[in-house]
Amino acid sequence: MARHVFLTGPPGIGKTTLIQKVTQALRSSDVPIDGFYTEEVKEGGRRRGFDVVTLSGKRGPLSRVSSDSSASRREYRVGQYVVDLVSFEQLVLPVLRNVNHGSDSEKKICVIDEIGKMELFSQAFIRAVRETLTDPGTVVLGTIPVPKGKPLDLVEEIRSRKDVKVFNVSNVKCS
Repeated sequence: MARHVFLTGPPGIGKTTLIQKVTQALRSSDVPIDGFYTEEVKEGGRRRGFDVVTLSGKRGPLSRVSSDSSASRREYRVGQYVVDLVSFEQLVLPVLRNVNHGSDSEKKICVIDEIGKMELFSQAFIRAVRETLTDPGTVVLGTIPVPKGKPLDLVEEIRSRKDVKVFNVSNVKCS
């Protein structure tokens, strides 16, 4: 039986919006919930990158558009974006560790938005997600990208888990 729920769908379809609405509803019902979501950062109407926002309100850069075409070999890049792995790990890893080390008597919901190319540069994140999925006291509400190009190992692993239900989001209208 499915214990974890993941949303998938094309970029911009509303997966994060849906996650935020569900998070608000659960919080208002006093359900223990923690985790993070990613949010577009725009300047002058143009996307400049993405931030990680924890449910406790901390925020930091996940990625930014790189203006420098001569990328250093230590950069992690996805398209035009350079991933700030240090910032990402400093924000996300403590949240996942905290969820995994709570009391077992109380089920917790962990929001992981999203498990995509940028996030998967972090080996520590991959380990933490696997731990979270196997923690008997935790239910994961997450997002994964639609399959395209080279399969992402952790995403395919999540899709094939018997305790995961994946919903395809086609259009979100939240009022």
